[in-house]
Amino acid sequence: MSDFVAVGWPLFIAIVTIAGLAACLVLLFIASRRKVMAGDNTTGHVWDEDLRELNNPLPLWWMGLFVLTVLFGALYLVLYPGLGTHPGQLRWTSQSEYESEMARGRAQVEPLYARFTTMSAAELARDPQAHALGERLFINNCAQCHGSDARGSKGFPNLTDTDWLHGGAPEQIAQSIAQGRQGMMPPMAAAVGSADDVRNVANYVLSLSGSAHDSIAAQIGRTKFTACAACHGPGGKGNPALGAPNLSDRIWLHGWGEEAVVRMINEGKTNLMPAHAGRLSDAQIQVLAAYVWGLSNGGATTTAAAK
Repeated sequence: MSDFVAVGWPLFIAIVTIAGLAACLVLLFIASRRKVMAGDNTTGHVWDEDLRELNNPLPLWWMGLFVLTVLFGALYLVLYPGLGTHPGQLRWTSQSEYESEMARGRAQVEPLYARFTTMSAAELARDPQAHALGERLFINNCAQCHGSDARGSKGFPNLTDTDWLHGGAPEQIAQSIAQGRQGMMPPMAAAVGSADDVRNVANYVLSLSGSAHDSIAAQIGRTKFTACAACHGPGGKGNPALGAPNLSDRIWLHGWGEEAVVRMINEGKTNLMPAHAGRLSDAQIQVLAAYVWGLSNGGATTTAAAK
């Protein structure tokens, strides 16, 4: 695909486009110069024994519309981008149109969110209007990954429990929404050791949460867990600063069981939550963060402790 952004391609596209418009005009001119044939005025083609094709000239109204269409296309290409890298006289871009529409949208809803700017997350979570707005923002921006009930699915966190990779305080949730998050666990098999060592570590990880495991393998894998402790901590409690999950609970984002843990150690995993600061205003992010925080706190007046 990199070949299609070479210098010659925009010029080639422009030439083909202009040649196409010119060819349309030439064909129209040729068609308009054709004379009605003498005699029976047919083309000589016969179907079904007696069905003959007449050779009448094109109607003038049709010719006029065709010419206007070609002229409109030429004018469009002068004013708007379409001829290779030519930006158009109006300097219009889809990016500028998008930004303009987003700015107008923010200006329209700004008065609606004005009264929420001084409210705390607990107050916003209990306010009916803020809750309704937060729910709508969630459906439009978050439900595609986390589900309409916010309970997530494999690879997408459940937002209704108290397990948070990057902390569950309203400020931390707002930061996740605004800036996005990228979670990355590198393949750790080489650091852990042999295939047997990987399986032993997997069993030790399962033992941290009291999940079903091979106790002998877990005991052997305990010493190898030091390769994982740098991120997950010596006891596997996780690290919100790194987004490293807590391995001592029974919440599994990418699947549960020995095989799932072995696969994570061998292959690693990369997760990405996109940033929404460019799509949502600060006030919208505040309301949305309060709504998400309320899902796991029931509108409580105290902030959930970061995990």
